[in-house]
Amino acid sequence: MAKETANETADERADEAAATGGLSTAPVEEPEVATAVAGSFGGVREPGARGQLAWLGRELLGWARWFWRQLTSMRVALILLFLLALAAIPGSMIPQNNASPTTVQDFQERNPGLSSFYDRLQLFDVYSSVWFSAIYLLLFVSLVGCIIPRSWQFVGQLRGRPPRAPRRLDRMPAYTTWRTGTEPADVLDAAHRQLRRRRFRVDRREDDQPGRAHVAAEKGYLREVGNLVFHLSLVVLLIAFAAGRLYYAEGGKLVVEGYDFTNNLTQYDDFSSGPFYDTDNLGNFSFTLDEFHAEFTRSGPDLGTPSRFDADVTYRTEDGTERSTTIQVNEPLGIGDERVRLLGHGFAPVVRVTDGEGNTAFSGPVPFIPQDQALTSVGVIKVTDYVGPDGQPTQLGFQGFFSPTYNIDEVRGPHSTFPDPDDPVLTLTGYRGDLGIDSGLPQNVYQLDTTDMEQMVDAETGDVFRFDLRPGESVELPDDGGTLEFQGFERWATFQISTRAGNGWALGGSLAAIAGLAASLMLQRRRVWVRAYRHEDGHTVVEMASLGRTESGRIPEELASLAAALEPAAPMLPAEPEEGPGSDSPDPSAEESAAEGARS
Repeated sequence: MAKETANETADERADEAAATGGLSTAPVEEPEVATAVAGSFGGVREPGARGQLAWLGRELLGWARWFWRQLTSMRVALILLFLLALAAIPGSMIPQNNASPTTVQDFQERNPGLSSFYDRLQLFDVYSSVWFSAIYLLLFVSLVGCIIPRSWQFVGQLRGRPPRAPRRLDRMPAYTTWRTGTEPADVLDAAHRQLRRRRFRVDRREDDQPGRAHVAAEKGYLREVGNLVFHLSLVVLLIAFAAGRLYYAEGGKLVVEGYDFTNNLTQYDDFSSGPFYDTDNLGNFSFTLDEFHAEFTRSGPDLGTPSRFDADVTYRTEDGTERSTTIQVNEPLGIGDERVRLLGHGFAPVVRVTDGEGNTAFSGPVPFIPQDQALTSVGVIKVTDYVGPDGQPTQLGFQGFFSPTYNIDEVRGPHSTFPDPDDPVLTLTGYRGDLGIDSGLPQNVYQLDTTDMEQMVDAETGDVFRFDLRPGESVELPDDGGTLEFQGFERWATFQISTRAGNGWALGGSLAAIAGLAASLMLQRRRVWVRAYRHEDGHTVVEMASLGRTESGRIPEELASLAAALEPAAPMLPAEPEEGPGSDSPDPSAEESAAEGARS
């Protein structure tokens, strides 16, 4: 008797395992198997060289399988995703060579010791570093290794039949039963129709016990579809990111109002591209900055905050088409595969310099670079074609500040108090000598190398020659060296021209990931079984049970709704007293509660 009871219990457990299996395609970790040799995956090591090689091969294969199982587990994938997010933090906080080499150079000059440490860790090239690439590739392999077997398993589930009902439906989380006078076949037919109407996958089967049958149904496959779509979208995002790093071109250009830009390498102030990008594929277009508009808040707590930035441009495409448009912040202009983005703005004082013989040595706008929110700007003016009063050619250099709204104090010196040009003033000091332009070494156009130059001195006072000019004013240079006239100012704007592969894939992958995540969180995978059989008293016993992957209040509610829908085809009979211990008749209290749930 005890042996038969144990066998029945084992069968019931097997039935329940079969009923609950397959609700998820998540990989199941294999249990560890004890072997004869500690730490061995291959069991007993046979003597001799052949046994040694066989054991070594089994060990290597075992460790490879163990590593693969760990790498493709959900736990490791989440850890790698977290590490990738952490690894991206230095790339957003530390200047990067591929984005702004000038900023990196300035940082290295100001922090030589820290820069040496950063260089060893490749922190100036985070996204192309060895450690970032390793995390990236491991995450890619982990996701692919997780998706392929789960997808294959899910396809098998779709092609298979809903699992059989376990023997003891009352062990399921949601269960109800009642008696009816309707024939069992008619009850199952009605249950089949109701479940099909609610879009369940339905299968009718015979029980192991003679004369008994049940309907098995399953629903919620979109949950697993959403889960797989989410993981597949992450792979798409990784591929799009890789394509964006390999096939991209990005450059910056400062354009003064009224001036043009043509999309070729010689026109860029700075340019970078991916290793697989061919610069011959740069789009053939040009544009003119017609006018730049900037407005700032003049009162309240947001004083000086920009309220409007936009640039009116006229662009020309390869086919000769010319159009006018306005580029705003975060609203780039698309020309073919390129995107033209508006990044920044400033002022370019218009200066005219005459030499010692009265000839114009320099004339035009000179961009000055803002240093604060009030647009206090610094810049240099380099005069290369200058002839002194003695007829000898030389070179001049001027450096200083442009203040849109001028102010001066003992602490800050000349500076601006508001970004709009309410009181524009140009403050300069002058140098005479060799600018170093002819040395063949590259120079920063916004810096002045005074190594081989002498600072101009006021002949009357003996002080450093420094002067302030407002638009329309001019100053005589020392030693009859000519004049410098501040004629006015123009605005300039900086543009980023970029093309990057994979943007569309990245957008599609992001949207698909959101949709897949929503489906996997909001939908519930569940199974329903309906069993109907003839009892000894001549009535039909109806049993209904439901099971979900996770516990949820919606599972009992759905089962009650199904029972209520089935009741018209299988009306309940009044409850009868129990016949005694061990009876197969349903529990009257269970019938009453089921009836109440079905009626509700």
